[in-house]
Amino acid sequence: METLQRTANRGSVATGGYEVGNSLKVESDNNEYLSRSTSGATDGNSTQHTISVWVKRTELGVDSEPVSAGGIGRFRFESDDTFSYQFRSGKEIITTRKFRDTGSWYHIVAAADSSQSTASNRMKLYVNGVQETSFGTANYQDQNQAAPGWGKNTLYSLNVGAAADDTRKFNGYIAEMYYIDGQTLDPTYFGEFDEDSNIWKPKAFTGTHGSLDTYLDFSDSSNLGKNSGGTTDLTANNITAADQATDTPTNNFCTWLSDGTQFNVSTDNETFKEGGTKFAGRAGTGWTAVYPTQMMAGGKWYMEVKVHENSATTMYGAMPVARINSLENQTYYHGQDTDGSIGLYANNGQIYYGTASSGGTGSALSSGDIVGLAIDMENYKMYFAVNNTYVESGNPAGNSNGRSLEQEPYVFSIANYSPNQDTETNFGGYTVFSNTHTNTDENGLGSFVYAPPSGFLALCTKNLATTGG
Repeated sequence: METLQRTANRGSVATGGYEVGNSLKVESDNNEYLSRSTSGATDGNSTQHTISVWVKRTELGVDSEPVSAGGIGRFRFESDDTFSYQFRSGKEIITTRKFRDTGSWYHIVAAADSSQSTASNRMKLYVNGVQETSFGTANYQDQNQAAPGWGKNTLYSLNVGAAADDTRKFNGYIAEMYYIDGQTLDPTYFGEFDEDSNIWKPKAFTGTHGSLDTYLDFSDSSNLGKNSGGTTDLTANNITAADQATDTPTNNFCTWLSDGTQFNVSTDNETFKEGGTKFAGRAGTGWTAVYPTQMMAGGKWYMEVKVHENSATTMYGAMPVARINSLENQTYYHGQDTDGSIGLYANNGQIYYGTASSGGTGSALSSGDIVGLAIDMENYKMYFAVNNTYVESGNPAGNSNGRSLEQEPYVFSIANYSPNQDTETNFGGYTVFSNTHTNTDENGLGSFVYAPPSGFLALCTKNLATTGG
């Protein structure tokens, strides 16, 4: 469970200074992307450009393009999770490095200048402020060669969240997307290393925009294709205001760890959708537990889950981090062993802990119920709510009637048994809940159906940084 440990320990992204308020969640199953057609096309600079974008992946092992242009200019995660930047057909660089961290944001910058005499200076790729120099493929463009996709007819078929032919759609979050025409810029125009943590973080753009540039900050939910850096907006395709997220490079929210091989040794694993907040039902039966990208070593934390169907064979709860590594390739449910895991079983409303069931709601949960999970890592207690009523008269804010936990770091966790049981969840940064979810924690963060108990927070890097959790 290296990704979870690493992401949780470093908080993923530094906080403080410049704030990115919003991102765009895109989902390939929903055919969601932004596009700009050839209408009103104007030639830009065909030899120089810069692309800068922050992305958070939620699906691995597929070809997907956060940005593309002109049918031949691409910015792509390959199916082996390497990354390729194509200047024009046949002129591309592909990293040897693989990008498989679904818990963190990547800042990717490509800078082109075909006038350079040294071939390797004509196409440069940077990730989190550091230049990539190891490539499995390195076919640089000829000196002074034009890029008909990126620069010639700059307004031609610029897509965000999909390839230029509307295929190879990206799954995850996109923030701070820039296309700069006619300038070759390095990453320091868009980001900087935090002076305390040395983590790469966004900063306000320090350059100048031309009329053919594009800057998408996704701050206007009524127009998520609004171009704040140029003259022409992008068209939203199957994107609505609900696809605006607050999971951003300056406040990274918890999602589910999307590498399915971590959960079950079989090939019948959960499939993660909707920004890593929903997992789709499997074809077969058998317990399979899923784990998130951030852990809790202190503080008090809250999340929500929607029950998929009446008497669902699903458990909602938490388990110790130390148990995950030994169980990641096994079928598992909460309370199966005396290991500190705990869960509320939707099928009968019982709480399972230490191999035995007891208490709980007294009856099975119903389709559409909202289950609140509140975990207190200061007093080591767990609380369960159904539609904002805490079971067993639990009072998280008052530290009473909670179930005791082991005194060690935990993660939220969910386990499914039956096939075809979709599960929708909400850590506060984004959710597909149809319910109104406008309640925040006491720091004004997250967006929940019900208000978190006093002192309990959304699981995100800003809150982790202030609580020591």
